[in-house]
Amino acid sequence: MASLSSPLRLCRGILREIRAIKGPEYKQSLAYNYVLDQFRKNQITGERYCRAQEEALHTSHSYLCLLTSTRQHMALYDIYHGKGQRDTEEMAGIVGLRLPTQPGGKGWEK
Repeated sequence: MASLSSPLRLCRGILREIRAIKGPEYKQSLAYNYVLDQFRKNQITGERYCRAQEEALHTSHSYLCLLTSTRQHMALYDIYHGKGQRDTEEMAGIVGLRLPTQPGGKGWEK
């Protein structure tokens, strides 16, 4: 199994995604409090080694991946989702292409 990120990096990443979803009042959300409580609960102390802590790291890594992927999907969806009928030139511009023009000017190009 690949090594997981540090718990602090995972916690910050999840909180960053929550902030992106909830906006400026993210600290009052239930999700924010739950994530902080779970990370505090699963800290390793010097006296014990907890298998649940490794499981919690894996779960948090998966959750961070889910939040990030969902945010990126929604951004792409907003860009490329159909907004009614579009002409061919506009659709080509969205995907980064240009329509060919006929050299010499036959009168049909703009």
